[in-house]
Amino acid sequence: MNLSFPPERSDRRPLMSSTKLLGLGSGIGLVAANMIGAGVLLSTGFMAQSMGPGAILLAWAAGAVLALCGARAYAEVALLVPRSGGEYRYLSELLHPSLGYAAGWASLLVGFSAPVAVDALAAGAFAKTLSPSLDPRWTGAGLIAALTALHAAGLKASVRGQNLLVAVKLVLFTGFICFGLFAGSGRWPDWTPPDPAAGFPLAAFMGSLFYIAFAFSGWNAASYAAEEFMEPKRDVPRAMLIGCALVAALYLAVNWVFVANLTPADASAVFRYESESVTLGHVIAQRLAGPGAGRLMSALVILLFVSAMSAMTFAGPRVYAAMAKDGFLPKVFSGSEGRPPAASVLLQSALALLIVFTHDLRQALSNVGALLTLFAALTAAGLFRARFAAGGKFPKPAFAGLLAAGIYSASAVYMLYFGFRDKGSTLLWWLGGVMAAAFAGYALTSAKNAGRPFLRPVPPF
Repeated sequence: MNLSFPPERSDRRPLMSSTKLLGLGSGIGLVAANMIGAGVLLSTGFMAQSMGPGAILLAWAAGAVLALCGARAYAEVALLVPRSGGEYRYLSELLHPSLGYAAGWASLLVGFSAPVAVDALAAGAFAKTLSPSLDPRWTGAGLIAALTALHAAGLKASVRGQNLLVAVKLVLFTGFICFGLFAGSGRWPDWTPPDPAAGFPLAAFMGSLFYIAFAFSGWNAASYAAEEFMEPKRDVPRAMLIGCALVAALYLAVNWVFVANLTPADASAVFRYESESVTLGHVIAQRLAGPGAGRLMSALVILLFVSAMSAMTFAGPRVYAAMAKDGFLPKVFSGSEGRPPAASVLLQSALALLIVFTHDLRQALSNVGALLTLFAALTAAGLFRARFAAGGKFPKPAFAGLLAAGIYSASAVYMLYFGFRDKGSTLLWWLGGVMAAAFAGYALTSAKNAGRPFLRPVPPF
């Protein structure tokens, strides 16, 4: 893939300083930590009830291609707008500040706070299988508090702690894959689903892409902290692409282990996920190495959740810090040079704790994915605005980036159609209500700030 780097201009505000601590390795780790979660350990169990092994692996390969298209599109956007804030910054620059404002509030309320809470509750549930005396809510709250302290204390401690969690997570996850590959079956499976379709299961295949996309979500994590990279225009695009490709390879390998060693009856264990805290990883580990291996798998799953929580606690607050610098949140949330945005970290964690103590595991969060998919698709589509915009504000995006953006946006349109088809007017009213509230908030904030100076997004070129 050709990533062409626009020339620097001497009149730009410098992005590098001695306080920038993130490099390519940290960026790849941030992306991988955001992406790898329990979804890959569950989705195939549901898919195996209506799809055969070949169709399942093909669906995961298709999901990988779509995720890489999204990462390639974002890599191009990151070259045009090498600043922190993710969709908030990108949409503000490429389309309109009101869309960026809406994306920023979506990040705060549902993009990061809610997933941190969900992962905390899940980690608490798996911890209870190791020690029945533990309360999932209080265990999850303790993990949120510990990660908040880590990422609010100092930038060096935050980066080092995140890197350590990612390294351990990748080693253990890769170890599980190697264990399954060498201790399990290497033959092509011959099982058939209990509810097979005549010919290729097109409906089930297309439906599965909606859920696989969520298992791949997180490939854009590096974009939220772009200004904390030593070389943002070089490392942020590469971190998203390499991180996404690495996770795609791991996902394909782990799903081969699942389809080669489990039948649909075995895989149906995922229907007991919430009541018994069991994943396909537990089923594989217990089958190949006994009950003790199942307990080790619970420890691995807890680490998967904690690492994802850590990555979101690191990345999310950079969005609110960017909004504060632009005058859309109080200045206290902007943080200071060389320090984590501690107030933003505390704000996100407070919201996550509120959700932990007011919601059951994965309750009431089913509409979140549609909103985040919408903003990601708009960001990718922003490349076409940059390509055809008058005045030459942005360099022309590369053709490969435009092609990837078109593919990703089209797939997002399908996923939104799928969501509207299943949920009807409920999802339409929910999305419409959120967007209307966001635009109203933007109008009020803009009117409040009218006539007095505050930082607006600085054009990157």
